[in-house]
Amino acid sequence: MAETAAQVHPTKQPKGLYVLFGAEAWERFSYYGMRALLVLYMTRQLHYDREDALTVYAIYTGLVYLTPFFGGLLADKLLGSRKSVLIGGTVMAAGHLAMAFPDLLNYALGLLIIGNGFFKPNISTIVGGLYSENDPRRDGGFTIFYMGINLGAFFSPLICGTLGEQVGWHWGFSAAAVGMLFGLGTFVAFQRLLGTAGYPPDMGEVEAGTKLRPKDWRDIGIWIVGSLIGVQLVLWSLPFLTGVMDAIPASVKLIIGVVLIFGTLFGVVGGAARDGAEATHRTIVILLLGFFVIFFWMGFEQAGGTMTLFAAEQTDRHVVAGWEMPASWFQSVNPFFIFLLAPIFSKMWLHWDESRFKLATPTKMAMGLFFLAGGFVILYIGQSLALSGNGRVAIWWLIGVYFIHTVGELFLSPIGLSMVTKLALPRMVSLMMGVWFTSSAVANYLAGKLESIVQQYEIPLFAFLIGSSIAAGILLLLVTPLLKKWMHGKG
Repeated sequence: MAETAAQVHPTKQPKGLYVLFGAEAWERFSYYGMRALLVLYMTRQLHYDREDALTVYAIYTGLVYLTPFFGGLLADKLLGSRKSVLIGGTVMAAGHLAMAFPDLLNYALGLLIIGNGFFKPNISTIVGGLYSENDPRRDGGFTIFYMGINLGAFFSPLICGTLGEQVGWHWGFSAAAVGMLFGLGTFVAFQRLLGTAGYPPDMGEVEAGTKLRPKDWRDIGIWIVGSLIGVQLVLWSLPFLTGVMDAIPASVKLIIGVVLIFGTLFGVVGGAARDGAEATHRTIVILLLGFFVIFFWMGFEQAGGTMTLFAAEQTDRHVVAGWEMPASWFQSVNPFFIFLLAPIFSKMWLHWDESRFKLATPTKMAMGLFFLAGGFVILYIGQSLALSGNGRVAIWWLIGVYFIHTVGELFLSPIGLSMVTKLALPRMVSLMMGVWFTSSAVANYLAGKLESIVQQYEIPLFAFLIGSSIAAGILLLLVTPLLKKWMHGKG
């Protein structure tokens, strides 16, 4: 149970929020530290060619955001969020350790994909469980939680990346594993501060401070061992599965994919419909907003690809006494700005949401898309100047883009996480969080493919992203009155 009205301080956040902040910061340290090394490790150490390495990377990042759908479903129906977080964190720590051994690359990636599916949606669900319905601190709380994500994301490329490239690959991956273990330790040591959020469904109503039962710890062990074995079984069966897929015509694959997607969506809405029209409306709002955030992340995730190439090839990175900033360090600029701006946004949402200037959740997210477009306007101008001048522009152009994109991210991403916990039915909240992250899986795939797609039509990538972001933002504003109505006062 969340804090009662008598327990709520008007501005002070629940203590459990900072437990989850610490656990998520360490988990994201491990994730982004490993991600910073993955392509370099494959190309330099394992001698993959560029295309193959990027293909593995694209499949990995896509699946990492797809498995939370299934992890959320298992948590809602069987495990509860706390057990799922413990299972996922342990499996991910094993995956990071396995990355240190070249022959275990695919096995390690499989463990990380499965572990993230358990961990990612459910720790966010527990954050939502700290607050009672209509608690005005919720959006601010998710913004603080978002700081934890980006605190880990800021330090991990600097620490894991430096260790991996300059000391030894196994040192970098081991540092990521240690980070994951610190996150697990934080979560376990301070569970008492989480109230009653995230307990298994079969426990029913529980009191704050209730501990997991011996049965629950047995289940955690079984699922961990099952994940370790299951990933290996999948790898052994891959040649057979690949042969079966190759034998299926592309048109049939497309039909199967469409049926699965729409069947899943109808199943989700149908599950909510059992609770009446309001529950159906709120579930549809989550799905529709999930569609719009694809356009945001499709642009934002250029940071790991085309924007990094812009930093390497078209940015003058000399900053102090002739020292040239590595292009990869730009991956830490966004989380640095998040860490600076998130406390400001947290207080801003608290005051705005209690005033007559309160913005509806869809409006906030539309503003995020407009800020994204604004960043790409600057990037498009900077690229044009680079191409017409000496080939490079000052470092401040790219830093300015990251700043504006970060502001847009704070208008959209933590607000979206908060929205899911507001609107989702209690029995479906982890599942809906998984659905929400599935939008990121689609966006990550599109982000990698977009440049080659728009080049076929001779459209500059950044110009296309300006148009797509503005168009999506305007359309979202147009449907906001309907979405507000269907949110039934919860957004």
